[in-house]
Amino acid sequence: MYQVSATDVSKLRKITSAGMMDCKKALEEANGDIEEAVQIVRKKGLAIANKRSDREASEGAVLSKVTPDAKRGAVIVLNCETDFVAKNENFVGFAYKVLDLALENNPANLDELKQLKLDGRTVEELVVEQSANTGEKVDLSGYEKIEAAMVTPYIHPGNKVGTLVGFSVTADIQVGKDVAMQIAAMAPVALDKDDVSQKILDQEMEIGREQATKEGKPADMIEKIALGKLNKFYKESTLLNQEFVKDNKKTIREYLQSINKELTVTAFKRFSLKG
Repeated sequence: MYQVSATDVSKLRKITSAGMMDCKKALEEANGDIEEAVQIVRKKGLAIANKRSDREASEGAVLSKVTPDAKRGAVIVLNCETDFVAKNENFVGFAYKVLDLALENNPANLDELKQLKLDGRTVEELVVEQSANTGEKVDLSGYEKIEAAMVTPYIHPGNKVGTLVGFSVTADIQVGKDVAMQIAAMAPVALDKDDVSQKILDQEMEIGREQATKEGKPADMIEKIALGKLNKFYKESTLLNQEFVKDNKKTIREYLQSINKELTVTAFKRFSLKG
């Protein structure tokens, strides 16, 4: 039987990032053939991923970052099953590698990101390999990007929520952070009133009508009451009309205009592990 050497184990770990015992077993199975051992480790990762395909990967890391000139940013979600793995430095380190790759290559969407190569292999393949390394279902489930005059990222402590916000003109870093944190905390569904989808508008109007009816309001007042509730929805759920968390006497729009009349938000992205 082939006697596994520490040198070969180290070499295989460097190639695959798999655990020491997994590398040792793969080398034994491959009788010391490094290339075959690599394939054994990777097949194991695919097997684990397939076996756990129906498992819920609700933990993970949400990370956001911008280019050095702050003109473009990206936010990604790498999921796993447990908080223990989510906090593992190798898991988080891999997530940052994927994020950096996204910033460098600027893929159009998640599918394109998964096909980019990192160390000679696609991101999709490396995500599968993470299943072998962690023993959990791992999934790259989210990616968005923004280009603007200024883009600001924010990652909430614990990597559970990440945001990205683009501005019409450059401003102080703290201003960008204030708005990025507002998005993380208040979870707006749209930028402004006109950006709310018709489906959401219809849902909110229907909810308003149902509430007014249950409260016994006169039939000729129901539509007006529903519209009033819709306006409340706009104030609570559209970013520029939300009350600024740090000064509730101002909306986000008013806060930005108090700094620069030309300053507004052009786009934002928000990912959360809890929805």
